[in-house]
Amino acid sequence: MQSTLTIRLDNDLYELLEAASQKSGRPKSELVRESLKKQLKIERFRELRENMLPYAEKAGFLTDDDIFNENS
Repeated sequence: MQSTLTIRLDNDLYELLEAASQKSGRPKSELVRESLKKQLKIERFRELRENMLPYAEKAGFLTDDDIFNENS
């Protein structure tokens, strides 16, 4: 199923979107969908990270480097 969403953009944002569209050769709608998808994934990641933080700290992982070093 597909849905349509209408949004208002201020002129500065619209000009940035137009320039990105022209530079990449991709439609503005594709760029907006991709950007929205990325932002929502980032927000979901942050939410999961926040929920897991107490468990990680309890296991001795206090920084991102601690996790990276454990898995490298």
